[in-house]
Amino acid sequence: MRRILPLLQWLLLWPLLAGAAPIGLITQLSQARIDINTTFRGAELLVFGAIQYPRGQAPDDPPDIAVVVRGPAAPVTVRRKERIAGIWVNAQAVRFESVPGFYAVAATRPVAELADERTTAIYEIGIRNLQLSPVSAAGDATTRTFEAGLVAARERAGLFAERPGGVELTRDVLYAARIALPAAVPVGEYAAEIHLIRKGRVLASTSAPFVIDKSGFERWVYVNAQEHSLAYGLSAVAAALMAGVLAAAVTRRR
Repeated sequence: MRRILPLLQWLLLWPLLAGAAPIGLITQLSQARIDINTTFRGAELLVFGAIQYPRGQAPDDPPDIAVVVRGPAAPVTVRRKERIAGIWVNAQAVRFESVPGFYAVAATRPVAELADERTTAIYEIGIRNLQLSPVSAAGDATTRTFEAGLVAARERAGLFAERPGGVELTRDVLYAARIALPAAVPVGEYAAEIHLIRKGRVLASTSAPFVIDKSGFERWVYVNAQEHSLAYGLSAVAAALMAGVLAAAVTRRR
């Protein structure tokens, strides 16, 4: 046993002594929690950090950094309206089981130039590489059409975004990316995933969590709606009736 321990220690130290220690990533976020209140008009998340090279020496060819920020995933059903007998009704529908409420990617270069399609698909780098898990009896062509419609709607709302050149790399060591969070961003747990890519290979990855949640009066309403749904519903109906009565009284006086 005494002979085995020195051998194990040598095996653990050998990569460091030989200069083959893996590349590491140090990551920090500008804020670990973002509060949504009555004045919330969106926010900006700063993702920054440094690359740890073996022996502290950067390679001759600069690496690439891809920053992926994603929010809570949930099922989404996309429906297409058709006009039947002069009336617009919901017709065909496709359900997607895993749609992130928010997804943004910033990279030093366009996603297609970072790595091949297989690598970017594995790490879900880029909107076109999102695994939305469609569940439908429709054919592949129809599913792709519905998926394109879903992605386009999320992009218009600012909930899906892709920024080539959105990562600033300083001296091939320090990196920073600014991610815009729109006012419609959903609450929940988020993660910022950072990937170090060199010559088409992902050499290191890390992740930093953060939370987006309601605060103040909005949080009080949200919590009551979730935990006391019956009482909240009755209160909402009572408030609507009172508002109607007051409106009718004002109208009569005029």
